[in-house]
Amino acid sequence: MKTQNVSRAVLAAGAGAVLAATALLYVPELLDQGPPPPPGPAERATIAAHAGAQASLPDLAALIADREGWLRDHPDDDASWARLGAAYTERGARLGDVRDYPRAERALRRSLAERPAARGNTAAQLAMGALAGARGDWRTAREWGEKARKADPRGWSAYPVLMDAYNGLGDYKAAQKAMETLEGRHAGAMVRTRAAQTYRDRGWREDADAAAHAAVALAEAAPDKAAALARLGDLAWERGEPEEALARFGAALAQVRDHGPALAGRARALAALGRTDEALRDWRAALARLPLPEYVLEAGELSESLGLDEEARALYARLRTGAWAGGEVSLALLDADHGSAAGAVARMRAEWARGHRSVRVADALGWALYRAGQPKEALEYASRATEEGLRSALFAYHRGEIERALGEEGPARRHVAEALRINPHFSPLLVPRAQEALAALGEPSDELPRELRPEPEEVRQAGSRAPAKPMKPARPVKPAAQAGPAGQAAPGAQAGPAAQAGPAGGGTP
Repeated sequence: MKTQNVSRAVLAAGAGAVLAATALLYVPELLDQGPPPPPGPAERATIAAHAGAQASLPDLAALIADREGWLRDHPDDDASWARLGAAYTERGARLGDVRDYPRAERALRRSLAERPAARGNTAAQLAMGALAGARGDWRTAREWGEKARKADPRGWSAYPVLMDAYNGLGDYKAAQKAMETLEGRHAGAMVRTRAAQTYRDRGWREDADAAAHAAVALAEAAPDKAAALARLGDLAWERGEPEEALARFGAALAQVRDHGPALAGRARALAALGRTDEALRDWRAALARLPLPEYVLEAGELSESLGLDEEARALYARLRTGAWAGGEVSLALLDADHGSAAGAVARMRAEWARGHRSVRVADALGWALYRAGQPKEALEYASRATEEGLRSALFAYHRGEIERALGEEGPARRHVAEALRINPHFSPLLVPRAQEALAALGEPSDELPRELRPEPEEVRQAGSRAPAKPMKPARPVKPAAQAGPAGQAAPGAQAGPAAQAGPAGGGTP
């Protein structure tokens, strides 16, 4: 869930000042005035960001209004410009509203003009990295994240930005290393939720589930608990357990009534359970709350699978004409299956050239090539998508169809069957096609491949009657070289391959 991955840490600039201001209420002269009042919405949002937690959307809106008002009278406050830019980015990502991103960029560039990065404006650097990630510009996100890490080598705030960037670039080992560093420097629900995502991307499903459960237990604020519960729902859905997923998404929505990722997840689970009217209702609610391109495509394909062609066409048109940040994969899959496959290939080749080499991009490029009539090249990318670690039913199905087009029936049968085994409900539009493909491939043949078949009896008999070749006289064996001092070979002697290699594996016996 991309919207859950934008770093909240970048809002933390100035949080210390808020806490310090609160602490002033405890000076001895004021002790007789009673306890301090609870923090207001803007302060709550700032304190949440300082802890790496999510603020509620009303609190986030209050923080934006508060900083906008402050900056009208204090336009040289670089920290407030950075805080405002980070808040715009967070709101835009959580609402799917790209109109907040230009506002964020203007605020952050103003912050850097007032106090350049070279003078220690780490908050603006982190916010620029989060903004680039929200826009799907992973190279730029990585650059800003690495600058912020160098500026604050002992801090933790750069690592969420870097994890998103590495994942977007397909560098999953670097993302895991960043996650491990984050775990050593910070704690809480946010860290456990990110660990769940990392484990899931590596194919470690049990670890991902355990980390998500820990995130639920650690979460204090409703937005964090909803995000962790939605992650648990996603994991259950990807395992092909729609009933379990439905329960988890329902629990997330009990925390945040209109939580976009949970609404989308519940729509998927309801469709898998045959409750299609409810699924359509939830898709419409999800798109009203969080109109992400991948949600528009999924909702359109559900409508198409139900014969609601007019609604499907309207959703596909919305995806094609909308203003999206980071929607290239969804647009390519739409073109590959419902438009111009050649256009999808061009779109994904451009993403690949930009260094965006995640498994999602590899899968989409492979599928686009297959649909454009280039299955041989397509298989290279489909193999990369399925061999990285993530267990995806969609990726396995795509690879199986590509192999079927190449006449590789054994691998095709294996991957299409794997898709249905991973999640038998992975797509309302594609699951029937996968079932048809598997039926067309039939059962594996009982006949051995040609290279493994035994030779016919007459060939073996002819071979046994062939005259044996005379053996060459044995050459005299030279005496072994005498060892020199400290186990070294004598001068002029040459060690053989085994001696040169040393013990197997380079270790001691």
